[in-house]
Amino acid sequence: MFRRILAAIVIVATALALLVVAWPQLFGVAQLPILAQLVSLRAVSTSVGLGVVALLAVVALFVAAARRFAGSMALIVLVFCLINLAVLSARGFGDTTFAEATDRDVTVLSWNTLGDRPGADTIAQLAIESGADIVVLPETSRDAGEAVASLMGDAGLTMAAHTVSYDEISKARSTTLLISSTLGEYLVDELAETTTVLPSVVARPAGGTGPTIIAVHVVAPIEREMANWREDLQWIKGACAGGDVIMVGDFNSTLDHFAGLGTTSGAAVGECFDAAVTTDNAAVGTWPANFPALLGAPIDHVMSTPNWLATGMRVVEAQDDSGSDHRPIVAQLTPAG
Repeated sequence: MFRRILAAIVIVATALALLVVAWPQLFGVAQLPILAQLVSLRAVSTSVGLGVVALLAVVALFVAAARRFAGSMALIVLVFCLINLAVLSARGFGDTTFAEATDRDVTVLSWNTLGDRPGADTIAQLAIESGADIVVLPETSRDAGEAVASLMGDAGLTMAAHTVSYDEISKARSTTLLISSTLGEYLVDELAETTTVLPSVVARPAGGTGPTIIAVHVVAPIEREMANWREDLQWIKGACAGGDVIMVGDFNSTLDHFAGLGTTSGAAVGECFDAAVTTDNAAVGTWPANFPALLGAPIDHVMSTPNWLATGMRVVEAQDDSGSDHRPIVAQLTPAG
């Protein structure tokens, strides 16, 4: 009798724990330590879970004394895997189709370069091939950003380079933003509050016409930075407001972490909608680059207010060996209406 009661307790506790991991926002715990990390890698959790199901099935098949317990546990883990697969499927395993471009479109490239690792030539080549109007480069130095802008200018794409650095010691504490001259003159808002540990760049149109462009770098949710990470998430929530914003970069967060941060119906953060969601790319991982894309964490985002429609997006896998631990993302935004 005691063994049956103990088995029942273990089964119920496991079911509850896996439910919390599968959908932590249901309990309001998606931003807590451990859970924040686990939910980032849903596909990995699912793969591990399927392996556990197979192992438990073997135990149930060949160990008669453990058959009922192993079978129950296998069923619970299988349900956990199915929930994750349903979430990932709803978010989209990748659609690289772009609508036919118009002369009003804005093409955005974002790439955390891990301290200039790919080199200016590689970054510029991708930006030129993409026809990027906005290039967001977290962990990229001023010198590298200016070199990329120069190379793009040589190709006929004139870009203004803006860099914010918290110090000149670590390149991780610099974020560079390139903006095409076709969008007009932009000025960095030096008075704008920004992210806590790693810099974000807030650029506003000098003439007052055009979107506010924000190059984001949220600190990673590692143990010693959890409070700063949550503070950064609140900052991006407040930053994406005002009706005309394009907010792009390394958010170090997935859609699960954004639960409750949208202030507009359907928005991911503040008033901003995630291009990956609307183009069925939100389950494609951008980090780490040495993981298969469908097993990685989608933590790099292109977001915009509702006056912009995402009409194409892709996670670039061709640069996985370039030296950065992030994959670049490219998105096409079209003015609504």
